Amino acid sequence: MIDVIIAGAGPTGAMLAAELRLHGVGVLALEKDHEPSKVVRGLGLHARSIEVMDQRGLLSRFLEHGQKHPVGGFFAGIAKPQPEGLDTAHAYVLGIPQTITERLLLEHAQELGAEIRRGCEVIGVSQDDDGVTVELAGTRSRLRSRYLVGCDGGRSTVRKAMGIGFPGEPATVETLLGEMELDVPPETLDAVMAEVRKTQLRFGAMPLGDGVYRVIVPADKVAEDRATAPTLDEFKRQLVLTAGTDLGVHSPRWLSRFGDGTRLAEDYRSGRVLLAGDAAHVHPPTGGQGLNLGVQDAFNLGWKLAAEVAGWAPEGLLDSYGTERRPVAADVLDNTRAQMELMSLEPGAQAVRRLVTELMDFPGVSRHLTEKIIAIGIRYDFGEGHDVLGRRLRDIPLKRGRLYDLMHAGRAMLLDQTGRLAVDGWADRVDHVVEASEELDVSAVLLRPDGHVAWVGDDQADLIAHLEKWFGSPREQT
Repeated sequence: MIDVIIAGAGPTGAMLAAELRLHGVGVLALEKDHEPSKVVRGLGLHARSIEVMDQRGLLSRFLEHGQKHPVGGFFAGIAKPQPEGLDTAHAYVLGIPQTITERLLLEHAQELGAEIRRGCEVIGVSQDDDGVTVELAGTRSRLRSRYLVGCDGGRSTVRKAMGIGFPGEPATVETLLGEMELDVPPETLDAVMAEVRKTQLRFGAMPLGDGVYRVIVPADKVAEDRATAPTLDEFKRQLVLTAGTDLGVHSPRWLSRFGDGTRLAEDYRSGRVLLAGDAAHVHPPTGGQGLNLGVQDAFNLGWKLAAEVAGWAPEGLLDSYGTERRPVAADVLDNTRAQMELMSLEPGAQAVRRLVTELMDFPGVSRHLTEKIIAIGIRYDFGEGHDVLGRRLRDIPLKRGRLYDLMHAGRAMLLDQTGRLAVDGWADRVDHVVEASEELDVSAVLLRPDGHVAWVGDDQADLIAHLEKWFGSPREQT
């Protein structure tokens, strides 16, 4: 029996596979597509996802293929300077196509021993007390696993098979997206862009090189079958309606469409089956949060599911995945709804946009909205305590180097500035690092494998209680 089957090998599934393999969990990722997708929906990584890559020793790979950009203008396209004082060592956006992000994460997962099978579509799921049965299309073969995670997108077969509700609002507007060549001079395109984007922010043409552009334009209406790609003629009609010219578009690489629908799974877990990424939440792509949200889901779930498989997970640990991540997704749904309203051309929405634009001149407002988009404002509810409790600790310098350099293996860590504390009994799960840092103003912190602060203090008895809470019973010392 396989330890964990993952349905879907996109960025979320690939990240989860790698996190599980760090803990020795047997992983099989099933991807229905025979070849990697050429559709580039996501264009970058925000600060929290960049931290994730850095914490696992992957950031150099991504920097080789990406370009750093300032953090600004992400909330509803309102152009403001980058806020000061962002609590991260990576205060930039890394521009990198989703196709490359997916490839790099899959390579990482396979290097760690994860098995990826393409052309394997999950069409049925059932579970019992001992495991999950997954039925595949074509051969009608069945696989058994101890756990199944649905990372299979907004139309998730896994979610539907488990009967998990997916309430929300259907799309009311739709946008066309594609990569194609243009037959207009750059100066003409610049003039058209400058004029149209004074009011219509759902229009644009971004050069990708070799004469190819990423083109976005509002659709005429919401398609009856949104899984059907638009035609080039449809693109041309909408470009003429929006910009007064079709820009001479031709030779498309791919064409797609997306809507402003928002939906959130009622539960992230049903017995031995869990959901992550778009299978658990869908929303408009405003602010570029979708891929990032899914990768961060996987980062939260991986160590918890591995603990369950290994048998040391304390009661409630696996359920804390949904408890922590579902409110984060709900907040993303809300901020994307708000952004879509602010991008509407209706007079009332434009009045609110002008007001929000004024408010964002206050540094605290701009920083708050930016932190929502780049996800560094997240604080899980671990109860009352120090301000850093429940937050992710940014990368900080230590005498021996950087904090994140010590977390590549995916283990928890006690960062101890006192030298008096101990993790005896949990040494197989928790690293004890006795180090001082000028940027850490507390005696010691207990970091979960995902970098969130689970405990702050200097009392050994209190530390033991929190070790048991998060990392189960101690092993007997031999």
